[in-house]
Formats: sequence, structure tokens, C-alpha cells
Amino acid sequence: MLCRAALSCRGPTHGRSLISRVRTTVSSHLKYVPSSVTAQQHPRQWSNIPFMTMPLIRSHGKPFAHRSELKHAKRIVVKLGSAVVTRGDECGLALGRLASIVEQVSVLQNQGREMMIVTSGAVAFGKQRLRHEILLSQSVRQALHSGQNQLKDMQVPVLEARACAAAGQSGLMALYEAMFTQYSICAAQILVTNLDFHDEQKRRNLNGTLHELLRMNIVPIINTNDAVVPPPEPNSDLQGVNVISIKDNDSLAARLAVEMKADLIIVLSDVEGLFDSPPGSDDAKLIDIFYPGDQQSVTFGTKSRVGMGGMEAKVKAALWALQGGTSVVIANGTHPKISGHVITDIVEGKKVGTFFSEVKPAGPTVEQQAEMARAGGRNLATLKPEQRAEIIFHLADLLTDHRDEILAANRKDMEEAEEKGRLAPPLLKRLSLSTAKLNSLAIGLRQIAASSQDSVGRVIRRTRIAKELELEQVTVPIGVLLVIFESRPDCLPQVSALAIASGNGLLLKGGKEASNSNQTLYRLTQEALSIHGVKDAIQLVNTREEVEDLCRLNKLIDLIIPRGSSELVRDIQKAAKGIPVMGHSEGICHVYVDNEASVEKVTRIVRDSKCEYPAACNAMETLLIHRDVLRTPLFDQIIDMLRVEQVKIHAGPKFASYLTFSPSEVKSLRTEYGDLECCIEVVDGVEDAIEHIHKYGSSHTDVIVTENEATAEYFLQHVDSACVFWNASSRFSDGYRFGL
Repeated sequence: MLCRAALSCRGPTHGRSLISRVRTTVSSHLKYVPSSVTAQQHPRQWSNIPFMTMPLIRSHGKPFAHRSELKHAKRIVVKLGSAVVTRGDECGLALGRLASIVEQVSVLQNQGREMMIVTSGAVAFGKQRLRHEILLSQSVRQALHSGQNQLKDMQVPVLEARACAAAGQSGLMALYEAMFTQYSICAAQILVTNLDFHDEQKRRNLNGTLHELLRMNIVPIINTNDAVVPPPEPNSDLQGVNVISIKDNDSLAARLAVEMKADLIIVLSDVEGLFDSPPGSDDAKLIDIFYPGDQQSVTFGTKSRVGMGGMEAKVKAALWALQGGTSVVIANGTHPKISGHVITDIVEGKKVGTFFSEVKPAGPTVEQQAEMARAGGRNLATLKPEQRAEIIFHLADLLTDHRDEILAANRKDMEEAEEKGRLAPPLLKRLSLSTAKLNSLAIGLRQIAASSQDSVGRVIRRTRIAKELELEQVTVPIGVLLVIFESRPDCLPQVSALAIASGNGLLLKGGKEASNSNQTLYRLTQEALSIHGVKDAIQLVNTREEVEDLCRLNKLIDLIIPRGSSELVRDIQKAAKGIPVMGHSEGICHVYVDNEASVEKVTRIVRDSKCEYPAACNAMETLLIHRDVLRTPLFDQIIDMLRVEQVKIHAGPKFASYLTFSPSEVKSLRTEYGDLECCIEVVDGVEDAIEHIHKYGSSHTDVIVTENEATAEYFLQHVDSACVFWNASSRFSDGYRFGL
């Protein structure tokens, strides 16, 4: 058996290289289970995949069912295709890509994972080397015998692949050694042939060598020994042979992963993954998840420009490994924008490439849902305005008729959230539904229905360009909206009603903490849409899609609207790839109590602004007090009211300086508490209050309480916020209250 292993390790404080040899024998602590013991086990078989007939010697669990589970992968095989490793001219290595791959493998290795690399590239590296030697040799001979005038006519002969492999293997390994040394990681070269897997003793030796290398925290770099390997027999793995033939590095990676009980194979190629038809064709679509049996619906194209395999070979190898209990992802390792983190992204569970899974979800994929929403939205837009209004009116009636069912589902969510203790108090309040909330929600939906008659198809402008030629500007739907919301199940019918009124398709992604409430409300929404046959227009995403993955569907989604914390909005804006995001700011709202404020109005306005619904974005977070109001009965009444309402007070720097024993000093004057907490700060007058609001506010809603009309007008004119109120609660900043 040819199974040499050369180790190179350069420690961080030693300049010397440690070179040693690894004997190809089984370590004493390894136990080999002979095939006769497992031959009576019944392997999983798929009748339409005839090359998978081998009883698999594998005792670890099933492959991962979902991408999100890939982060638990311990032993990982990374297969580097020829197109990934070689340059575009097929002569030499793509050093930049290779360095990036080595860095990612090193990061995962240093996380405690066991990494193995199955690599191509020896032929390309050797071809570059031999071409250089041949050209140099020819140039010397021709210079001696024929003169310089014939140098331009030199031709490089066709190089035999085995000779190129023999010349390139040592150089390829030396390159890997040099790169891994930068991360204080040792690498070992393993050269194998098909016989090493057929011969029982050789297979046992190979297994022992690899386990020993992994035990010593060494990265094995495996390649077929192309210098001596015979030409592959076509379709030999389809002729009853009980193992998958090692015809290329795809089958080698699969065979190795099954033999070593790897958790995951990452197959890197020069395409994004598996498409349902040859990449580049007009209708080609990337397959996110591929299931056994789906290969009948895939049309394979030609193989890549280099290498022995093709996508069909990759799929066969992937399905064979999947049957053996190893998860597989096929992804692009050459794209400059993603190759720098493709391996780590896959291990983190991100939506990269094609994931092979045995577990087929019960419902449609999110891509299919987006397509359904687009088609359904177009049908929705063709309805008459009164038909769309009828759907919304019916949804409002359903909220009232099924109130008990909705509240029961919400109680279940609340109980689970309180039991797990993962939600902050403000989010718990947003999660909670009540009879009053549902009644208010139903009234709001009826208002939307009544005002939606001209939402679609309204002529905004008509211009006569020439005689008998007119140009009209008409309102039309945006397309498909993705609305992501946290802990607010009442958001689902609200947004659904707006989408119905405007004729837009809608994808909804709610928080898992409200799953029961969302499911109930979504079912009622579907029932309302069904009265005019457009139930596909609104889709609730129930799969394990990460929000970041949804934000990458730029060909399917036209606008993203996040509804939640400012952190959520920032994350969505950062993750969105080519999709506009309609974000919102924080709700840091101020109430300024002037020295000419009415005693009767102040306590009512402050109480409603802070205590009526503290989790809302229009709740007061900072109370600004004119310095002349301090140590007056009015100030005492404000403090007494806040204490009765159990509002925790944080003192601003100026307010704290007036007090001998002050409440806890605020950590930041730019804080959205979202709970029964607020900051109190002292200002010198209306100009100082405006300066404070502009410096620490979020331009949401700000209030002045005063009886001086001139002061109020100055405040209204100078505060740069979306809503500026005089003697009114900040809670009036609401589309429903505005009649919108």
C-alpha cells in the first residue's frame, strides 16, 4: 500500500521544522470491526440509486437533517476540485484561493474540529513545472544548434497526466505545509489508490493512519496517487461492485468520509451548487436542498474545464456519502466575493450552495413560498378594490369571531416564554394579546378596508405629451414584501391587511416565541384570502431559515420591512443583499415640562406617555424638567405619580447634581427602556430642551407641556422630529389615531 505521510510542524517559538514519518499500522487503541460482523446489517437503500449497494460499516448517527445543525459537525472533509485549486489557464495553482481555504480550515481546526482535505492540483502544478523545464531545455538546444531565429517556433508537447502528477505532488504538498505553518498547524500527505480501499489490510492501515493523525491534531491532505493510478473503468460502480469506485476525488472524498465516519463533506467546485438544469441556461435555478430521488428532475451539463468528474459525479458521490451517514454540501470555491468564507459559512449553517438531506420538509421551501407570494400578489392586484376590501373586512370579523382561540394560542406562547425565561419584560408585553387588543386590531383593519378603495390603480398624474398621446402615473404594487417582526403577533394581521389593500405579495417571518399565535392568525388570514381565491398571496415562513438567509433572496423579494428593535433593523440592513430595507429608528421620545405648564395636564400627559404601554416605540423614555419646576408641588406630584405607577427612575447628570440622595445615575441619555423605566433630566429652558432632544433623541416623537403659546410654537418649529406635540401624550403618535 502506498500511503506515505510527511509531517511538517513549525512551532511559534522554534525556527526548525519537525520532519517525521508516520507508519501505516493500526494503533493499539483502535479497534477494527471486520466486514463479516456488519454484513448482516440492513443498510438504507434507495431503489433508484443502483450504485449504492454496499453494507456500510458505520455506527455514528444519521446525517444532519437541517443546515442549522452543521455547526455541530466535529469531523469534516473538505474536497477541493481541480477548478478550485488551479488557475484559469489550467497551468499552476490559484494561490490566493488556496491561501483562503487553508485559513478557513485552520480556523475550524483551532476550534477543536477534525479537518481533512481531499485535494486536486498535483497535475496542474506538475504541468506548470514540466512546461517550464521543457521550454528551458528546448531553448538551450535550439540556441546551440539552430540559432535564435527559431526560438519563436518552439511548441510544448502534450504532457502525460501521470508524469505531471509525479512532478507536482511534492511541490503541492510543500505549498500546503508552508501555508498551514503560518497557523501553527501540522499537515500530512496521504496518497491512495482504489486498491487501498478494496484490500482489507490496506484499508485497515489507512484507517489507522488517519485516526492517528487526527488524534495528534494534524490535518491529513489526501489525494489519489495519479502517478500510478490506472485509468478508471467507466461505470464500474454500477456493475454490482460493493463499493463506490475511486474514479475521481469526488468519489474519493465520499469513500473516505464514510470510512472515517465524518460528519460533513464540503465539496468545493466552480459553480454555486447544484442547479435543476445546466448553469447558465435561462431557466436554471439553484437547488437549496437536494433529497434522494430528486436526481430524476435534474439535467446535468458538461463537466468543468478541468478534473475528471462533473456535477453528476459529485451528486452520485454525495448521495453515497449521505446514505453512509455523512452530510454533504456542494458550493462554489472560486467566487471572489464568497470564497473567502465559504467553508466557515457552511459550518455556521448559512445558506450557501446545495445541502443534501434525507429529511424532506412537509411544506414548500422559502423560495417556493416567495414565488407563490409573487404569483398570488399579482392575482390579488387584479381584484377589484371592493373585493380586496371585502377580504380585509372578513379578516376583521374572523379576529372577533375566533377571539377565544387566538387568546388560547397566545397564552400557550406566554407560558412557554415565561417558563424559558429568555424574553425581556418589554418583549413579553409585546407578545401578550388581550380582548382589548384584538378589538382595537379589528377596528383598525376595518379602517384600512374602508380607506383602501384607491390604493391600487389611482392616477397620480396625467400629462399630455403630444396630440392624442397622454402619459399617466398610476399607483401599482411593489411586488413581494418580506416583513420580519419580533414578539408581536398582532403585527401579522396588521401587515397582512396593508399588503392586501396594496395588492402586494407578502412573506411573513415572525419570532419563534409567538409561533402558536402566529399560526392561528395566519390560518385566519388564509381563510379570509380564500373568499376570492388568492390565499397564496401571503405566506408565513415556518422553516428554519435564518433571517440572514432570507435577506439574500434578492431575485424573489422586492422590499424588506423589519418590525422590532433597533438592533434587528441594523442586522437586517447589514444582511440585505441587493434588497431595499425600509427600517425605522429607535423610539427615544421626550416630554418637556415647561415652567408655565398646567399642573392638571402634566401628570395626565406624563402618565399616559410612560405608563399606558411602556413597550411601545412611542412611549416616553426621558422626562425633561425646567429647572424652575424643581422643588415645587408640581415636581412632587410628578414623582409621586411615577412611584405609584412603579416606574423606575434614572437620574440624568444635571438632575443628579441637584440631589443629595439621587436615584441611580443613567448610563446613557440615549436609551430606549421599553419598560416602566425612564430618565429624568433638568434643562434651563426651551432652547436647552431642544438641544438635548436633538443630541440624544431619535427624531421619533417629542412633546412640550406648557400654557405659553409662544414657547409652544417655538418648540414645534425648532424640534426636528417626525411628530412634535403640544399638550398631548406621545402615545398619540400612531397611524390608527391619525386616521391613516
